[in-house]
Amino acid sequence: MQGYVKLAAEGRYADALKLIKEDNPFPYVCGAICNKRCEEACTRGKIDQPVSIDEIKKYIAAQELDQDKRYIPLCETDHGGMWGEEYKMAIIGAGPAGLSCAYYLRERGYDVTVFEKESRPGGMLMNGIPNFVLEKEILEAEIDVLKQMGVVFQCNTEIGKDITIQQLREQGYKAFYLAIGLQGGRKANVDGEENEGVESAVSFLKRTNQDHSIRLHGDVTVIGGGNVAIDVARVAKRIADGNVTMVCLEGIHEMPAAKEEIEIARQEGITIQTGWGPKEIVAKDGKVTNIVLKKCTRLKDEDGKFSPLYDEEDTLEVACSYIVEAIGQSSELGGLLDGEDVEVRKNGLVIADPITFQTTVEDIFVGGDIYHGAKFAIDAIAEGKKASESMHRFVHVGQSLLVARDLREFVELNKEEIVVEGYDNAKRQIPGKRHVDDPFKDTKRLLTEEQVKIEAKRCLGCGATTVDINRCIGCGLCTTKCAFDAIHLTRDLPDASRMLRVEDKLKLIGPYAAKRGIKILLHKNK
Repeated sequence: MQGYVKLAAEGRYADALKLIKEDNPFPYVCGAICNKRCEEACTRGKIDQPVSIDEIKKYIAAQELDQDKRYIPLCETDHGGMWGEEYKMAIIGAGPAGLSCAYYLRERGYDVTVFEKESRPGGMLMNGIPNFVLEKEILEAEIDVLKQMGVVFQCNTEIGKDITIQQLREQGYKAFYLAIGLQGGRKANVDGEENEGVESAVSFLKRTNQDHSIRLHGDVTVIGGGNVAIDVARVAKRIADGNVTMVCLEGIHEMPAAKEEIEIARQEGITIQTGWGPKEIVAKDGKVTNIVLKKCTRLKDEDGKFSPLYDEEDTLEVACSYIVEAIGQSSELGGLLDGEDVEVRKNGLVIADPITFQTTVEDIFVGGDIYHGAKFAIDAIAEGKKASESMHRFVHVGQSLLVARDLREFVELNKEEIVVEGYDNAKRQIPGKRHVDDPFKDTKRLLTEEQVKIEAKRCLGCGATTVDINRCIGCGLCTTKCAFDAIHLTRDLPDASRMLRVEDKLKLIGPYAAKRGIKILLHKNK
């Protein structure tokens, strides 16, 4: 991260993009939707405001949206050429985990086919995130890089229905990566959920992403307090002719949604009712007319586990024609694992080794939400790369999937001990707004190049690495191999570079040599 920010400050955007893609093939996507954990950890936030890392990343990524400017990595084995038909790889699911795995496998020289049951790749990035948050033309441009690399996409193909994993084995595929995400929505389990007008967030976002002409007549109530619930509410505000209300158990300060997202929802005229949960959905002639809410008196128990309590007598009735439940996602495996001895949890999540992501069937690997439950896109992308390493080792018989894995964990700097003697005092740069006629277009502009350089120079450069002197022999080869001029070899001890005469060296080693010689002589006599 510090690397591409510094490169951006120097105007070396192509180098910065190449550096980002060593770990993340979708920088613009992450710049648009990331939950900004990096900015939360940024030391500059202790002084004024953190460096706007996501906006810098988006600007860098925008440089390759034009087809003639794209960075297409060299795709070949370590010894040149491709692995060929003997080592074909299959990715099941074209969401962030599957696409990431496909990218890094192809980069290593494998023939990779991505199977996707929808008509276009992207998974929840395509079907679960509103266009005004992540414009689909941008997502398609980043996916197109994989196509230019040679990754094959086979859409409208559901594994377990149109073709089985065993049939793919018979076609020569040697390893499989399951990355189908969570395609179902959880229910609140209250009376009246079966009525017309009640829908899950997954279903609602999918159909409104695919068809922007959909219109709702009447008021809309969204159940949930997370970022997905806010996405649903913002979409509903654009397509409904009535009021939009969000209802959640948490208080305003406990809501899981990002503060920035909550503020945007309020600015768009969405009402947020906190501290309430659904009690009953009321309908007339099979169609929703209102929802009865009950007061939430406790969210967690004494051990901190989610265990809400309610005052059943303290109720609130909200009139609405539509209810969207954004309270979680669920697994929909279908016939995917029929005939496969893959172990699955009771909640439908697939069990795998936490380091290798290998399931109980040795040629099947898994990652993303179907492995650990709903998380962020960047988590799925990271897992896709790790799984590609496991699949690479697996198809070459005899290699260990566990030895020499990168198990490093992020250790945050102790910001209380950092001494900042001076820094660039520029303020955090804010992207401008643009006027759009289409309510499903993003109104946020990119930072200008001048803003990017100003923002990048706000970085304090506090990130640090240490060298293991038991492994480093000081050859300096790393400084010549680093493509980004990020490694420099220096001598910390002044005596290390001082020339010594032979006489001086003898004075230093003479006593030791004499002592050692006596020990050898005594040992020999024994």
